[in-house]
Amino acid sequence: LSVEEGCSVCCKSSWNQLQDLCRLAKLSCPALGISKRNLYDFEVEYLCDYKKIREQEYYLVKWRGYPDSESTWEPRQNLKCVRILKQFHKDLERELLRRHHRSKPPRHLDPSLANYLVQKAKQRRALQRWEQELNAKRSHLGRITVENEVDLDGPPRAFVYINEYRVGEGITLNQVAVGCECQDCLWAPAGGCCPGASLHKFAYNDQGQVRLRAGLPIYECNSRCRCGYDCPNRVVQKGIRYDLCIFRTDDGRGWGVRTLEKIRKNSFVMEYVGEIITSEEAERRGQIYDRQGATYLFDLDYVEDVYTVDAAYYGNISHFVNHSCDPNLQVYNVFIDNLDERLPRIAFFATRTIRAGEELTFDYNMQVDPVDMESTRMDSNFGLAGLPGSPKKRVRIECKCGTESCRKYLF
Repeated sequence: LSVEEGCSVCCKSSWNQLQDLCRLAKLSCPALGISKRNLYDFEVEYLCDYKKIREQEYYLVKWRGYPDSESTWEPRQNLKCVRILKQFHKDLERELLRRHHRSKPPRHLDPSLANYLVQKAKQRRALQRWEQELNAKRSHLGRITVENEVDLDGPPRAFVYINEYRVGEGITLNQVAVGCECQDCLWAPAGGCCPGASLHKFAYNDQGQVRLRAGLPIYECNSRCRCGYDCPNRVVQKGIRYDLCIFRTDDGRGWGVRTLEKIRKNSFVMEYVGEIITSEEAERRGQIYDRQGATYLFDLDYVEDVYTVDAAYYGNISHFVNHSCDPNLQVYNVFIDNLDERLPRIAFFATRTIRAGEELTFDYNMQVDPVDMESTRMDSNFGLAGLPGSPKKRVRIECKCGTESCRKYLF
C-alpha cells in the first residue's frame, strides 16, 4: 500500500481479502479489479446444507468474505460453482454410505450430517492451503498433492517442510575441496570420476538407475566438478522428479505417500531429510518419541553412530512415508558436497517397478546382507535411535503393513 511518494509498506491482506473488503464496503477499486459491473459478484466458499422442495434443490451457501450469519439458501440454478457442487454431493454420498443409509440424498439433511459436510468443506480448504504451502516451499520438480477422504484430520500442526538437511547445534557440514575433471563422467571418467577418487564404483547407468547393490555407497559429482547439470552422475542432487500425493490411509496408519506416476525399478525417488542432531540429543528425543509411538529418527551409522536425522518437525515428504515389511523403496548412503562418512545423505530408490497410485514404503528396521562387511554398515535402524538398548525396555510397536511377510512388530 502506498503511504506517500517514494515510500511503501507491505500489505498483510491477500488480494482476495482486499477484494472482499471492497465488496463489503460497496467500493469500486480499479487496481483490485473491482468495478460497478462486478461489485455484486459473490463467490461461493463452500456449501453448508441441502434441501429439496417440490423437486427444486436448494443449497445453504457460505459466501467467501462474509460471516456465517450472512449465508443464504440458493436454488441450484443460481449456482455456477460446478466443482464445489460435485464435491458436496460426493462427500454427502460417501457419508451416507458410511452411515449405512441409502446413497440418494434425502429431502432434508439432519443437523449432524449437515455439520459433517461443513467440517469436511473446511478441512478440504485447509488441506488445499497446506498443499499450496508445500509446493511453494519445495525446490524439486515433482509436485505434491494432499488428499484425505477418510476422516476429518487436517494438516499436521507441527511440521515444517525443508528441502535439505537442517544442521543442528554443534554440527558442521564441511564442503568438498575438489571435484572431477571428466569430459564424460559415464563413458570417459578421469581417474574413476568422483566414485573412483573414493575407491568406489560408478553408481548409475545412462538412464539414471542405480546399479550398485544395497549397502554400497553412492558418490555423486559435486559443486566443484567440471561436469554440468546434465551429468549422469548427478541424480539424487536433482531432487524429487515424480508427482507424489500425501494421503490419509484407511487402515489406521495415519498419513502415507503414493506416487502419481509410474516409477521404474532402481530409480531415485526421494531423500530422507530432517534435522541432523547428535546421538546424545537423539537419545533425549527418542525417549519422548517412544512414548508417543513416533518413528522419525534415522541413525546415520554408515561408519559410526555419531549423528541422527530427526524428521519429526523439520522434514520433506519422506516424513509421511510408511513402513512395510515388504517395501518398494531401498535406502542408499549418498555423498555429494560433503564427504564426511559420518554424515551421508539418505536416498530412497525403487526396488521394483512401482505403479501409478501405489503407496511408497520402506522398511523402518532394514537389514542388508550381514555376510558382506560393506553391507553391514547400511543398517538404517530407523526409529531406534535414542531408545534403550534392551528390547525388554522398549515399547513394542505393532506393525500394520498387512503384507504376507509382516513381522507383526516394527521393532
